[in-house]
Amino acid sequence: MNSKKKTDPVVLQVLPEMDHGGVEVGTTEIASELQKHGIKNFVASAGGRMVYHLEKIKVKHLTLPLKSKNIFKMYLNSYKLEKFIKENGINIVHARSRAPAWSAYWAAKRAKVHFVTTFHGTYGLGPWGIKKIYNKVMTFGEKIIAISEHIKSHILSNYKADPKNIKLIHRCVNINNFSPEAVTSERIIKVITDNHIPEDKKIITLIGRVTRWKGQHLLIEALSKIKTPNTYCLIVGSDQGRVKYRAELEEMVNKYNLTSSVQFIGHSFDIPALLAISDVVLSTSIEPEAFGRAAIEGQAMGKIVLASNIGGSLENLIDGKTGKLFENNNSDSLAESIDWALNLDKKEREKISAAAIENVKNNFTKQIMCDKTIKVYEEVLK
Repeated sequence: MNSKKKTDPVVLQVLPEMDHGGVEVGTTEIASELQKHGIKNFVASAGGRMVYHLEKIKVKHLTLPLKSKNIFKMYLNSYKLEKFIKENGINIVHARSRAPAWSAYWAAKRAKVHFVTTFHGTYGLGPWGIKKIYNKVMTFGEKIIAISEHIKSHILSNYKADPKNIKLIHRCVNINNFSPEAVTSERIIKVITDNHIPEDKKIITLIGRVTRWKGQHLLIEALSKIKTPNTYCLIVGSDQGRVKYRAELEEMVNKYNLTSSVQFIGHSFDIPALLAISDVVLSTSIEPEAFGRAAIEGQAMGKIVLASNIGGSLENLIDGKTGKLFENNNSDSLAESIDWALNLDKKEREKISAAAIENVKNNFTKQIMCDKTIKVYEEVLK
């Protein structure tokens, strides 16, 4: 590499796709911030609707079948990535998921450029830990970014990674989008009318893809036990083809006579507006969240957030101050917490709301995450 490449980062982020999710949002946020700093950067994935956001900020996207776990496609991808790396003077390859990480690692090694990874989750180890071989590529980074202390502990417990190479960088929320001031009355009216949401009830909201570990069934069970009247629950998120689980949830709603107080919203393009109309925001995961973006988005909006007392929620929510932690996978504990949140007096609600917003501003903003990530890039170039 010439001296310019050693001092100026030129970054390629690699991930499976750019459809919708926390990894995709984080990738776009880093790409945007790098652009603002005048740092040349690129993204490679199988494509998706969020490529449009990259085009808006003038970040070039390379479309390859990087979602594939077929070993032959993965190896072929590595040669196409290597060619792209050399053509664009890239000196840092940042991989964010396992299958594309293998392609990116092979490409970076042949191109003799730096390799960085981000552990976004606790990857399954499989029977007898056989999947560790596949997962291990995420520890091949010169620097390994862990998105929470929970993930850092998982890495150290399961892989032979040097603790000095692990960098803790919490996920973030963009407070330009997620703040009470950012959501206009027009957007609030639109989200209410588009989804036929009652305006005379207390709104309880759970946002996240519809899958068992996210705990939608736990919430419905808890709703059958709450004592506070006049409530309405929004379960927001796509089932992504999990039709059996979605049908199970609908059966539970019927069983508990909750059809008039529970609404499923498959997908929303205005999450901040949905949060703005909510009284309580939930994170009901029955397995540990790697970080728990929903909890900080709710806090950023100044809402009362209730979250399971496991995983990343232990790091991003201060129990009793910025929200409340309930006992994991316990519908009674969740029901009690919902009743507590819905019956707070105005003074206490305002106190928790202010503390929640302050917690996000001090610890979990896009700027903090991006500054720390850029610092990692600079470190590997030294």
